[in-house]
Amino acid sequence: MTTAKTKGSGFLKVTGILMIIGGGISIILGIIAALGVAALAYISDGEISSAMLYASVALMIVSAVAQLIAGIIGVKNCKKPEKAGTCMVWGIIVAVLCVVGTILNSVGGGSFSVFSLLLGLVLPVLYIIGAGFNKKEYIA
Repeated sequence: MTTAKTKGSGFLKVTGILMIIGGGISIILGIIAALGVAALAYISDGEISSAMLYASVALMIVSAVAQLIAGIIGVKNCKKPEKAGTCMVWGIIVAVLCVVGTILNSVGGGSFSVFSLLLGLVLPVLYIIGAGFNKKEYIA
């Protein structure tokens, strides 16, 4: 087990902390959204098909949990270059879930926003870059 201070460790630590904060807030907002969808479905007496809303909320909660896990793994392993591969996998999972969420939003009738997609990908991409720097240190 190697402990090293690299450029990648700083990227991973900072982005990991931001992902932990964002994931925690998103979990809370996802729970609130699920309660809102349930209330809307109850009030509408079946007039509104809530399947897409429930799918969106479920994806939001899954994405938030993945982001929280990725953040914890990044902070925990930021000084362990041999764990860079695991961090990269979790960063890719978070990025893919971001893209899937944007697609689901568009399919559900929302507008497709390139800006929103890029903004959602900034943190996972920086996280992946940090893991990549750590991986280079481990290989070298």
